[in-house]
Amino acid sequence: MTFLNSSERNWLVAGFGLLLVILCISSLISYQNVNQLVESSHKSQQTYEVIKNLDEVFAEITSAESARRGYIYLGNRSEFNRYKSAIDRIPVKLNQLHQQFLLEPKEFSSYQELQKIVLQRVELLNESIALYDINQTALMQQSILTSRSIALRERIHTVISQLSQQKQTELKQSIEQSKQSIQTRKVIEVWMMIAGFMAIFICFAALYSQVTQRHQAEYLKQKLMQQKEISDLKTHFFSMVSHEFRTPLSVVLGSVQLLIKGNSDWSEARRLKNLDRIQSAAKSMQQLFIDVLTLTRADAGKLECNPETIDLEAFCLNLVEDFEISTNHVIHFQTQGKYTHANLDERLLYSILSNLLANAIKYSEPGSSVLLLLDGTSDRIRFQVKDQGIGIPLEDQPRICEPFYRGQNLNYAAGTGLGLAVVKKCVELQQGVMTIESEKGQGTTVTIELARHLLTKDNRSISIHQNAIL
Repeated sequence: MTFLNSSERNWLVAGFGLLLVILCISSLISYQNVNQLVESSHKSQQTYEVIKNLDEVFAEITSAESARRGYIYLGNRSEFNRYKSAIDRIPVKLNQLHQQFLLEPKEFSSYQELQKIVLQRVELLNESIALYDINQTALMQQSILTSRSIALRERIHTVISQLSQQKQTELKQSIEQSKQSIQTRKVIEVWMMIAGFMAIFICFAALYSQVTQRHQAEYLKQKLMQQKEISDLKTHFFSMVSHEFRTPLSVVLGSVQLLIKGNSDWSEARRLKNLDRIQSAAKSMQQLFIDVLTLTRADAGKLECNPETIDLEAFCLNLVEDFEISTNHVIHFQTQGKYTHANLDERLLYSILSNLLANAIKYSEPGSSVLLLLDGTSDRIRFQVKDQGIGIPLEDQPRICEPFYRGQNLNYAAGTGLGLAVVKKCVELQQGVMTIESEKGQGTTVTIELARHLLTKDNRSISIHQNAIL
């Protein structure tokens, strides 16, 4: 989150913190719902087991009563065995009920009453069996015992029905309470989730607003900085242009004043020297004006390329001759290959080569040599300008083609920093490539590669006559 400031990070942390709290509360509510469902299920199971045991106790009592009658009135020994089995199972069922009703204090007294009645009836049944074993003809007494047993059976049935009804009612109430509680928790959970998402939305909306405002502020700051850079660049440009124009203008005015005030006995050589100074200063102003105009048109998208057939060898010789007149450097021109004609823009090519030769002369020791190399193939033209000058430091080379940028080792020599920028623009306009190889104190080599056949405005390639090529 390094791209966020402290306030934005706080909003983001608050949003995630709130989401975490909501998730924890929601998880707790879900956990409670699950526990209540488990508890309700467990209670339902216990209730059904109690009801089942109550029914089984009544069934065992009924089975024992039926077996007793079969044994007494029919004398069937198997009925006696069935009676004994039923009587033996009754204490087990009562013990299970005892354990279950211990957890229900409100119903334990009813269970104790049931247990008492069941044991009384078991005692009556055992008494009836014992009476039969002693006196099989005591029918009157058996009838009395049977009546008492039937009365106890009705009481047992009534108590069991009440207990079963009570347990079922409690179960229904418990299930209904669980449903309501779970439903309430679900509603709370849903509202909490809605409130949480609303709060998170508000947090992230505030964060987005802050980020947007910061980006807008940064954008405005960047625009202000760009405007300031443009303003500074304009100030620097006008300062540089005024300074660069002032020097040759001073030379022109001074030389003209000397010619006007000069005596008639001035020698021809002295007058020619002043005229040469005027001419050199005028050429400097002309070159500066051309460079500024070229960059301005290129930045405005109005610099055009109008290719035409050029005799490159003659073009380069004329250019070298022009430079040799006004400099004490030795300029060597070499041609490699037989392709010396090309379809290029003469005006742009002049800006390229004149600026490269001017830089090579300006930043080389007087009397040193400069090489201009022309090499042509069937589809490419390569120009190369080599000097033995001060070179370009490695750290300056990435920016050396920027307008007004000058290397750290060029402070002693006057210049505008426009030459290589103009060259780059003119090369790019002709779909060419410029490479610079240089080392501080070891000279500089600039290589320009251009397509030999450039298209005209109507996208037609100018054909070069075979005789001109050869």
